[in-house]
Amino acid sequence: MMRILVTDGMEKSAMAKLVELGHEVVEQFYPSEELGEALKGFDAVVVRSATKVRKEHIDACQGGALKLVIRGGVGVDNIDVAYAEEKGISVRNTPRASSDSVAELALGHMFACARFLSIAGHTMREGKWEKKAYGKGIELGGKILGVIGYGRIGQSLGAKAQAMGMKVKAYDIFKVESLQSETMQYVEMDELLSTCDFISVHTPAIDGKPLICAENIAKMKDGVVLVNTSRGNNVDEAALLDALNSGKIRGAGLDVFQVEPATNTELLNHPNVSCTPHIGAATQEAQTRIGAEIVDIIEGFGK
Repeated sequence: MMRILVTDGMEKSAMAKLVELGHEVVEQFYPSEELGEALKGFDAVVVRSATKVRKEHIDACQGGALKLVIRGGVGVDNIDVAYAEEKGISVRNTPRASSDSVAELALGHMFACARFLSIAGHTMREGKWEKKAYGKGIELGGKILGVIGYGRIGQSLGAKAQAMGMKVKAYDIFKVESLQSETMQYVEMDELLSTCDFISVHTPAIDGKPLICAENIAKMKDGVVLVNTSRGNNVDEAALLDALNSGKIRGAGLDVFQVEPATNTELLNHPNVSCTPHIGAATQEAQTRIGAEIVDIIEGFGK
């Protein structure tokens, strides 16, 4: 039997299943300054994005019961993984569960930017009928989508895009050659930036200079649509705003931000930005899959 802390919420049926299996489940959020001490009393902790498990929390819970940290989601950049494992604490995540949900949201942002869905709907609620202003949309079919980071989410988006008649160019350190076809090719970053009509970012958080910086934006085609559902620090928001204002970037679909909750009101209020509050994995189906995967991890832990 394990005592499990759930800090950022979890699908109710999964928590019920853990209780049915004999585990004690406590659902409570702890502020950062209290988290380390609290972790001493738990064998496992399940976090999402809000809770950060850092070196100081791991140090504070030494001598306690904690032996497993689970991130309900894809990335683990909110956990100091190497340090935790050095201290004998295992770190797991649920990489398969939310891939399709994030990919569908990225696709939704592509449509929103192509057809002015966000701003057109907003102006209608203000009593305006600006058919001429927003009647110059573009189609996704026949365009080239660049996917930066062709892992599970990138591949899911790529498959959906190809089904709609798009061609895909992907950049990734690791290549799965069997995925290549007439409509999907791996390319180097500079080719992707300079030739794609839509670019979607699906990489983990990158240390140092943002991946989408002023230098790389300058290499992009004029009128490109940029989508980021990965991590906020992968995009230089100031450089993106400059590119939106100049028209270099036609539109941006953003689910993640450099600061969350997002505070860059100039970017959020830009008429060519489609934005959502970090909800990539927030579908009923994904939450059910995440919960089931967490249960599987806990059931299999130590076997």
